[in-house]
Amino acid sequence: MKINWGTGIVLAFVAFISFILYFVVRMSTDDRANHDLVTEDYYKQELAYQKEIDASKTAAEKNAKLKVEKVTEGLRITFPDQYNYKKIQGLVSLYRPSNKHLDLDFPLSLSNTHLLIPDSRLVGGRWDITIKWSYEGNTFLHKEKLIY
Repeated sequence: MKINWGTGIVLAFVAFISFILYFVVRMSTDDRANHDLVTEDYYKQELAYQKEIDASKTAAEKNAKLKVEKVTEGLRITFPDQYNYKKIQGLVSLYRPSNKHLDLDFPLSLSNTHLLIPDSRLVGGRWDITIKWSYEGNTFLHKEKLIY
């Protein structure tokens, strides 16, 4: 059987379309490729964004800068010395952009001026850290991107 040029073009198109469909189906069903929204309640968080802006502004005005650093024991978050650590309340959120199953939330319970997140809880790679804390009625926010 002899294949003319018209049949060859049609076979080439069919092969190319099959190739593309194979990869679309493969990537859609692969568990390693996570196709979820960034967060589950994205729109609710978007409405509360002005509060985050105000909290960041308050932190800048009151010189409430936090120091986030990697140490051998894990991740150390140091609060300013002018604030009494016993009155600080809040939440530390670690967000992993590549895998939502690695996201972590830690309530702030300080026994001194710093909080240590153990090395065993963190996986190497990029993390977005958000620290929402309050002190005597003032709300503060610290956001940072880090490579652990």
